[in-house]
Amino acid sequence: MTTQFGNYRTFTETPDVHDIREQVTTLCPPVPYRTAKVRMDALSTIRPRLHIPPLPGLTPNGRRVIVMQGITKDIIPANVADGMKLVLMIGDIRLKEELTGVAGDVYILDASVATAAHFAKFTPSIVKKFLVCVQEAYPVKLKEVHVVNVSPLVDTIINFVKPFLKEKIRNRIFCHPDGFESLYKYIPQEILPSEYGGYAGPIDVIHREWVKKLDSYTDWFKEQEDIKADESKRPGKPKTHDDLFGLEASSSFVLMKLSLTPFQIHRFTDKIWKCRGSNQRLLDQ
Repeated sequence: MTTQFGNYRTFTETPDVHDIREQVTTLCPPVPYRTAKVRMDALSTIRPRLHIPPLPGLTPNGRRVIVMQGITKDIIPANVADGMKLVLMIGDIRLKEELTGVAGDVYILDASVATAAHFAKFTPSIVKKFLVCVQEAYPVKLKEVHVVNVSPLVDTIINFVKPFLKEKIRNRIFCHPDGFESLYKYIPQEILPSEYGGYAGPIDVIHREWVKKLDSYTDWFKEQEDIKADESKRPGKPKTHDDLFGLEASSSFVLMKLSLTPFQIHRFTDKIWKCRGSNQRLLDQ
């Protein structure tokens, strides 16, 4: 597993990844790495609103491409963790089914329907937990993140997320504000969906195939809910929630990392959190 997904950890480091995975399941119920007590009814309300399929075929350097695209502006459920859970479920399936070794993952994040109201639902705490799952408990190297259909709001979101990322991952984020031509320098059109000028067919067709696969794994996911770390048996002091996730997910930490002045912080928080009202018109960017 150390090299199948472009993850070049040593054999002494690899057990740490498995340990963290089970710690996350135990200490992080809102966004479990393994999907304890899968709520298929809740997930079924998310799947029609999002396209999040891994694409068939690999890049010339052997990387798997995953697209994350909102279908409409009404894409965020009441429980944001359910959307993150769906992403991790697909990741678990890939760990079981990737027959050919891949040299890491490449994500395409389509921001065409992103609004300030969406951003307001992603609290610092839940973003921190999700990124710990992805960066520490998932044995795949994240090679590139490409953000397409970029708007000024998206720049704010990226600045919000970057403080939680490792420096090497921050350097792997690329924005494509002027169409898809610059995207083709990294990802060939042959494996891209037609919505991005590619030749792999409509993204909805690819997504529906993955929905079928998710349904076929329902029983397997339910079996995973009892696989957790027994912290009472850990040598030394048992791990706690704060040990794993720290205290960096506070709003003040995020705003400090954004290097904003006190006045800018006031404007920033006022603008974002005013969008929480469901009957209030979204603020123009």
